[in-house]
Formats: sequence, C-alpha cells, structure tokens
Amino acid sequence: MIMKLWLSLFSLLAVFQAPAITFKDGDTVVLLGNTVIERAQKYGHLETTLALSTGKKGLKFRNLGWSGDSVYGHARSYFGPPKVGFDRLKADLAELEPNVVIICYGAVAAFEGEKGLSEFLSGYETLLTMVQETANPREIVIVSPPPAESLGTPMPDMTNHNTNLARYSKALGELAKKHSLKFADFFTTLGKSTGLTDNGLHFTSKGYEAAAPKFAEALGLTLPTGNQLQSDPARKLREAIIAKNKLFFFRWRPANETYLRLFRKHEQGQNVRELPMFDPLIAAQEKEIEALKETTLAIK
Repeated sequence: MIMKLWLSLFSLLAVFQAPAITFKDGDTVVLLGNTVIERAQKYGHLETTLALSTGKKGLKFRNLGWSGDSVYGHARSYFGPPKVGFDRLKADLAELEPNVVIICYGAVAAFEGEKGLSEFLSGYETLLTMVQETANPREIVIVSPPPAESLGTPMPDMTNHNTNLARYSKALGELAKKHSLKFADFFTTLGKSTGLTDNGLHFTSKGYEAAAPKFAEALGLTLPTGNQLQSDPARKLREAIIAKNKLFFFRWRPANETYLRLFRKHEQGQNVRELPMFDPLIAAQEKEIEALKETTLAIK
C-alpha cells in the first residue's frame, strides 16, 4: 500500500532532464530559499559536496537562505510588509552580483495545497524576474523541495503533504521549462527517506550528509568519491566552510540589526561600519577552503 502511494506521488512528476549546471572558475554562487537552505550552512555537508563536485574551479558560495521564507520575501521583512523583505533580497543580490543562483522554495508553500499553487507560481515568476534584472546571473537553477518524512506517532503522517510537494515539484519543473532554466528535481532524486529529519521536515546533520549527494546529483554534477568525502581533509574542509558561513552570516544578517540598520539605528547605527570588516576574514577563510579542497580532490 505504501509503495503504491509513493508510486502515485512520483507519477505526478514530469522530470525534465536539463543539462548539468555549468560553473566557471571564480563564480559566486548564491543559494536561495527557506529552511532547507538556511540550515545547510550550519552543518556544511551540502556546500562541501557541491564544492567537491565542481572540481578544481574556485567558487564562492553565499547562503541567502531564510527559514520560513516565501517567494514573496515574507520572513525577510522583519517588522514591515513583505515588500520590505523582497527589497532586502534584491539589495543583497545586487551587492553579491552572483554568476549562479540556485533557488529552492516550495516546502512551506505546499502546505497550502492545490489552492495555493497559483499564488506560489505567480510569486515565483516575480522572483525570477527580479533575480534576472538585479543580478543577471549566467545560470538560474530552480530546485524542487525535498519530500517530507512520516516519523510515526505522535508526529503527523506526511503522505498528503508529499502529494502536495509532488504537485508543486511538477509545477516548478514546468516553470523552469517555460523560462528555459535548469531544473533540479530534488524531490524525486532524494525519494522516500527515513531518519534524515528531526521532525519530518528539517534535516539533521546526518540528514544533510545523506541528502547532499542527492542534491548534487539533481543538479547533474559528478559526485566526489566515497574516499574523498570520508577523508580527514574533507572533514577539515567542511569545518572551514562552516566557519566561513558563520562569518558571512554575521556580515549580512547581524543579530542586532534593529540597532544597526532599522528603527533603533539612532542608538548604535554608527557601528554599521564594522560589518565590512568581516570581508577580509571571509576572504582568508576561503583561501583555506580552496587549499583543503585541492588536497581532498587529490585523494583517489
């Protein structure tokens, strides 16, 4: 019965076989989305796998994920209307000037079911237009959200939600095709999983470790070998990536932002000048990342 349910879910999907995403040496890659993207920076598995899967190209990854966010920028708005959050994202992209933008939304929107799909796609269209006009990246990749897990009582059964996620994933594939963009079907590639999340929705560290290769596979990348991923240099690489992500997080999303840039900036707004001081620290960390990446890739 369960197998039939999952087969029916996957039959909803029309998987588009887009060419593998193309990275070039020196690219800035922005990861954009809600919880699944934001939490990835905490554990480092996703970026480590992507870095190793792109070979010797020197890439800069910037995580702009925001938990609970929507394609309209709801979570980014703090105390204002959604437009404030959307404009904030626009400003962040303008500053970073990414060459590649990888977008993963839909996990939150899918809770609205079929009735919310039209509004979600309309907002996604607006988001894509903004990304193209603001950053004009060489590549935009639409990634479908991952499936949810049913963990048993007392946690909810996620079968119906996965039906909605399958529906949204199919629609995202069609959206990518409409705009001639790359589509990464993370929903199908990851498939039915158990033990990857702590609540059916949010990956644990072990969950990201297991899901990261599937994410890279959905992007059409060549995965690093098991020896490389399990090596000591790879562990150090992941630790360096986590450290870099923390520095970048403090740079673009400081904890006391209300005092630095918002309605209480009259109190401590002069300290906003300290934020660019993180840039050389991030650059130094990225040099270490590139060295560790080279060492890891040399492992056979």
